[in-house]
Amino acid sequence: MTPDALLTQYGPRESMEYDVVVVGAGPGGLSTAIRLKQLAAEAGRELSVCVLEKGSEPGAHILSGAIMDPRALTELFPDWKEKGAPLKQPVTRDEFLFLNETGAKSTPAFFLPECFDNHGNYIISLGAFTRWLSAQAEGLGVEIFPGFAAAEILYTEAGAVRGVATGNMGLGKDGEPTAEFQLGMELHAKYTIFAEGSRGQLGRQLISKFSLDAGKDPQAYGLGIKELWQIDPAKHEPGLVVHTAGWPLEDDTYGGSFLYHAEDGKVAIGLVVGLDYKNPWLSPFEEFQRFKTHPAIRKYLEGGKRIGYGARSITAGGLLSLPKLVFPGGALVGCEAGTLNASRIKGSHAAIKTGMLAAEAAFAALGEGRSGDELSAYPAAFEASWLHAELQQSKNFKQWFKKGRSLATLMTGIEQWLLPKLGVRNAPWTIHRTQPDHACLQPADQQPKIAYPKPDGTLTFDRLSSVFLSSTNHDEDQPAHLTLKDPSVPVDINLATYGGPEARYCPAGVYEFVGEGTDTRLQINAQNCVHCKTCDIKDPTQNIVWVAPQGGGGPNYAGM
Repeated sequence: MTPDALLTQYGPRESMEYDVVVVGAGPGGLSTAIRLKQLAAEAGRELSVCVLEKGSEPGAHILSGAIMDPRALTELFPDWKEKGAPLKQPVTRDEFLFLNETGAKSTPAFFLPECFDNHGNYIISLGAFTRWLSAQAEGLGVEIFPGFAAAEILYTEAGAVRGVATGNMGLGKDGEPTAEFQLGMELHAKYTIFAEGSRGQLGRQLISKFSLDAGKDPQAYGLGIKELWQIDPAKHEPGLVVHTAGWPLEDDTYGGSFLYHAEDGKVAIGLVVGLDYKNPWLSPFEEFQRFKTHPAIRKYLEGGKRIGYGARSITAGGLLSLPKLVFPGGALVGCEAGTLNASRIKGSHAAIKTGMLAAEAAFAALGEGRSGDELSAYPAAFEASWLHAELQQSKNFKQWFKKGRSLATLMTGIEQWLLPKLGVRNAPWTIHRTQPDHACLQPADQQPKIAYPKPDGTLTFDRLSSVFLSSTNHDEDQPAHLTLKDPSVPVDINLATYGGPEARYCPAGVYEFVGEGTDTRLQINAQNCVHCKTCDIKDPTQNIVWVAPQGGGGPNYAGM
């Protein structure tokens, strides 16, 4: 049954009215809500704010390395330490390694660019931080609704955003209502702030509808794959931060790794692979497993135990790919827009800062009796902020890697080490990119096949055992949330031309080609999906569209 038919038979939907609705309870969305409530309290005004979160609780779907720069948090909560924010492990030492297959060359501390200097930062669990942030928001009177995904944008007759509707509940696998069927609810707002994270379902629609990316470079993404390990205490150095470049990725493939020694003997280890890679035989998951076998890395993990796994896309295009941040009735904040600093491998501080700036613009507009218009004060404040200056300095970082790792390393050193020492913060040149990630994939017969070793179950693992550690769960009696525009495309085009890359780029084993000859078909194991959005980004025909599943399904990350 179509959405319109459901509305006709079961409608109308119930609705609730708010001053501001925020979509997404990550650092960006929660900081927006918190700042609004802070400003209202300071002014002695009443302000209704709600936050929708598709995960089972705030933090359930959050995944990052993560190292946090506390600058924006300190602006939001100057007393965050007294409030018990879970920033427990300060960075004590940085190390950057260039890897070949068997060796590692360390960068002398003197030559380490500013972007890799983590003095004053903290190794954190972003999930734990998000849960703490949600408690602060609720303490200020923010209403948070976990397990309710915003599935539809609502518009006024004039075309401005007037809120969102949550997804319908109780649809069976065939799309028909079951006995538990409930229509979604409409949440109307004077302003709606979108903070869904990288490749947000609704943010993607807004960027297209309002042409927010007009005149911008195509957005660039990476896939981050992460494991959490409990390691041998004798090998643990609290606060040690290790980044690497090079092996196992080829010189023309953007990417790098991280290994963070957190508190309590835990190590977060991960690999980021740019989704503009060209070889369809490449598997980011297998590259990560292979990476762990390098002598400079395995020495930390041997004798330890893997206790967590997850994967997430990151929006890495930077300032040159940043869309317009506002549209009639709302705004984009954080990774929804793409404010992550790829050179620093950090986005949480940017999400917090943009959430605060959007909140300040919305609060001023509400005070003037406005609604449904563009919050032009937000992008103006962003352009005058320290965050914009930070992103300006790293504007070329990702683009240089399309020209090869050697040149990229040289130019990163010039732009982020040499020029700052000469008093020049921003390179006087700009490097643009012209292709979206999905268009970079080349036909399978033009690229070498990659043979990956079988996992040993101790240091390296398969996808299904990894997904198990993510505590991913979806109700199987619901419509597939991984949708195909044309069911014939995966076999007729993707498999025939590109060797079926969806079976390799997905880090959760969602896509599987089964059968032989004319009976070959694509099987979608939607229950495995960790919501990384890689399929939505990398599918060469852009035939796969990711939409939010019913309820709070998905991963349930603990300690990640």
